[in-house]
Amino acid sequence: MPELYYSHPYVVAVLKGLVVILVIFPIAAACSMAERKVCAWIQRRPGPNRTIPPFLAGIPGFGVLQRLGLFQLAADGGKFLFKEEPLPDHVNRFYYSLAPVIAMVPAFTTVTVVPFGAYLDAAGGIVPLVLANLDVGILAVFAVASLGIYSLILAGWASNSKYPFLGGVRASAQLISYELSMTLSVLPVFLWVNAPGMHGSLGFARVVEFQSGTWTHGGGEWFILVMPISALIFIVALFAETNRQPFDMPESESDLVGGFHTEYGGFKWSLFFVAEYANMIIGSAVFCLLFLGGWNPLPWLPLAKLVHGLHHVTGWAFWLHPTAVGLISIGIFLGKILTMLFIFMWVRWTVPRFRYDQVMKIGWQKLLPLSIANLVAYTIGIFFIQG
Repeated sequence: MPELYYSHPYVVAVLKGLVVILVIFPIAAACSMAERKVCAWIQRRPGPNRTIPPFLAGIPGFGVLQRLGLFQLAADGGKFLFKEEPLPDHVNRFYYSLAPVIAMVPAFTTVTVVPFGAYLDAAGGIVPLVLANLDVGILAVFAVASLGIYSLILAGWASNSKYPFLGGVRASAQLISYELSMTLSVLPVFLWVNAPGMHGSLGFARVVEFQSGTWTHGGGEWFILVMPISALIFIVALFAETNRQPFDMPESESDLVGGFHTEYGGFKWSLFFVAEYANMIIGSAVFCLLFLGGWNPLPWLPLAKLVHGLHHVTGWAFWLHPTAVGLISIGIFLGKILTMLFIFMWVRWTVPRFRYDQVMKIGWQKLLPLSIANLVAYTIGIFFIQG
């Protein structure tokens, strides 16, 4: 692999891009079916359970997959891919078609700097699994993810209709309101992990190493235990940034028909929601890295200690192999992300939507002052602890 990287770096870059698309796109699409199953479970009804290809209906065993609704995903994908694409006469055609494409770009770009696992090197150190291990990972995520709002604004403006335009305006106002609080909530984390006299880093790997107890002053505790207010502010802002209920103002069907995507249908319409689920996945991954220990299974139980314990109990050297450690870490990290996605869906079908004035009031009068006070308090505390 190193020889391939140095001799054909552009080929490797293309392969990395294909891996991102082939992994994130199907998971994001599957979230649509999963959301309906979670909704049905909360509302005590079966949900999708009848879709099955005719040639599989008579084969024993496939009825279980049918009742689980797993064939519904293929049916939805085929429907959106092959149904007629509406193109209203009154829209700005170029920007109208461009907006759904722009919605996908930030999600597929930010995933490249988010570690999704780790393995042990020859010296026993943790090496993160990441496509681009940037030292400013959190800045890259915030900078690129914020560009996704342009797709909603462009979709609302290009539709040449008042309800989509109001949805785009609401999206921009909501982004500004909650992005400030989200940024301020993570500053105490990086102030803590960058001790005085050390090489500064805004990378995710440094934060996970600190929560693993393998970094200076790091005791292995997760930041959700050390900084619960920061975690709360971040998760609330994440709901608002991803336009998830109760913060789904840009697509509030009760007063905007359908919001920014009112004039869309078919495959273009589906791209907006695949992008929304992809942003949920990336946001959940960032939350897990910052506050839930990343790929570490439990607080004060880092990944390295787990695999060495399995090796000691079973006597199998397999547990220390980089492939085994990598698969274990990916499984742990993926489990945390799926739990976060379930919480997103659980909240959507449990908490009613806020009014627009309430969303603005929460963002500016509640969350922002709380995030500033939280930053000041932890700055003073970190100064005395690490000074």
